[in-house]
Amino acid sequence: MSSTTIAYDSGAVLARHLQRIKHAPGVVILTQTMPITMLLFFGYVFGSALAVPGEQYRAYLVPGLLAATAAGGIMTGMFQSSQDAQRGVMDRFRTMPMSRVAVPFGQTAADLLTTAAGLVPLLLVGLAVGWRIEGGVLETLGALGLLLLFRFATTWVGVYLGLLIGNEEAAGQLGSTTFVLPLLSNAYIPTDGMPGWLRTTAEWNPISALATAVRDLCGNAGAATDTAGAAWPVTHPVAGSMLWSLALLVLFVPLAVRQYANNGE
Repeated sequence: MSSTTIAYDSGAVLARHLQRIKHAPGVVILTQTMPITMLLFFGYVFGSALAVPGEQYRAYLVPGLLAATAAGGIMTGMFQSSQDAQRGVMDRFRTMPMSRVAVPFGQTAADLLTTAAGLVPLLLVGLAVGWRIEGGVLETLGALGLLLLFRFATTWVGVYLGLLIGNEEAAGQLGSTTFVLPLLSNAYIPTDGMPGWLRTTAEWNPISALATAVRDLCGNAGAATDTAGAAWPVTHPVAGSMLWSLALLVLFVPLAVRQYANNGE
């Protein structure tokens, strides 16, 4: 099947998902407003009690919430693909003469577009509460690129898990547990004060590398923490974040496509 056919089929699936969001925006609104709620809650309630208080903590927190939002692709991908599988949408797609790659790719591309739009309110609220972009234009664009790349990768993870589960309710329950992932990272608090084993676990969490990369690229030097003795992904955050994203894509894109194709057998 030609690349033109795959692109056309993917575009059709993408348009279907965008229409779906338009007519049922509840999940998107919830997932996009939750980081803003957490920013206001963590930034003003917990900020005064941490080692990086007040505005300095909010400057630390915003990149972490951006990274957590990027990781949310697991939940949304899992929920949407399991919903389509349970309701027979995937079966109808398989009866059509279209590429097997197009269906999961269309979903992940639609999620990427909505996430890119959804980051804007969080960035604006972050600026309003004291976070500043102190890096150059290219560095800032690089930070946004890393966020979207990671979101794209985690959505493929969610699509595979959703197709594997095939049950909307079970996927929703499992997806809700993914909120733990940012808690086991440096998204909300620095890792340098954690016990050794917990610090190692948190710093090898892909979210930690992404959050650190965003802080570095946006020039948030005042929000930086001690990286002495830190794991490699945190001491080399841009490279670490890119490698994590690429590793997830290499692993889960073929798994998701194969699972989609095999579900009809």
